[in-house]
Amino acid sequence: MDMVNSSVVSEFVLLGLTDNWELEIFFLFLFLLAYSAIMAGNLLIVVTVTFDSHLCSTPMYFLLGNLSFLDMSISTITTPKMVADFLRENKTISLWGCMAQMFFLHLLGGSEMTLLIVMAVDRYIAICKPLHYTAIMKRRVLVTSVLLSWAVGFVHTMSQMIFTITLPFCGPNIVDNIFCDLPLVLKLACTETYVLELLVIADSGLLSFICFILLLISYTIILLTVRHRSSDGLSKALSTLSAHITVVTLFFGPCIFIYIWPFSNFSVDKFLSVFYSVITPLLNPIIYTLRNQEMKAAMSRLRTQHINTWKKK
Repeated sequence: MDMVNSSVVSEFVLLGLTDNWELEIFFLFLFLLAYSAIMAGNLLIVVTVTFDSHLCSTPMYFLLGNLSFLDMSISTITTPKMVADFLRENKTISLWGCMAQMFFLHLLGGSEMTLLIVMAVDRYIAICKPLHYTAIMKRRVLVTSVLLSWAVGFVHTMSQMIFTITLPFCGPNIVDNIFCDLPLVLKLACTETYVLELLVIADSGLLSFICFILLLISYTIILLTVRHRSSDGLSKALSTLSAHITVVTLFFGPCIFIYIWPFSNFSVDKFLSVFYSVITPLLNPIIYTLRNQEMKAAMSRLRTQHINTWKKK
């Protein structure tokens, strides 16, 4: 179906978080500050991992650097547009801008979902099979895993978007959210979308739920394995895995609630959208840096090197 000929709608109207002017000004500064912190915190992790020789050669931190890059990208797809809309009376987005936003959200979301699974496998090997860790988690394996995560994200988004871009949209064109997302946009199509709705539930909702359960099971297996070895090892494993479990819960929780029942009207959807695109990318750097002594030590080393270099000049 030719989208140009079948679609009358050329843009969508985003209702945003509120229509109260005072609240919009408050949210403007709040999310502008949050986005600045997201970019600064995640960029700091990427730079630290890239330029610190010890962290760069450690699989967990190599994967963490890629996770931070994905968090920055996900937030950039939604937050700047949301912040700019707080200054506008008419919060509109073009048809193809909406399609692009959904494409990249699911590309990056699918990639991050896969990367979190790779990070769980990395922790399992490091804790349960430490003697084989360096032999298994080689640089080639890490690079292949990251490329695989992007490939999975691409297949994930294309499996839904290839059908969505062919849908006719002839009105209404109001999206009751802060950004375009599949469940709400599909409801605006001027044709039957029942099969595509089921595809979204299976592809995004059930997949997120299954991956979340599998990750929790894997972490449980790790903790039980360590517990049988020594109580000291259990304490150390809990300290290491707590950050990973927190990040996994923060990422998959909103995805499950948004997509497992995506075609019902819940007032909590906007909150979950904000949580997914702003809160989670903001909390990840805090979780991984404030609780991680190696990361803080690496940042201190880089700061010292930078100061010494500046003094020599």
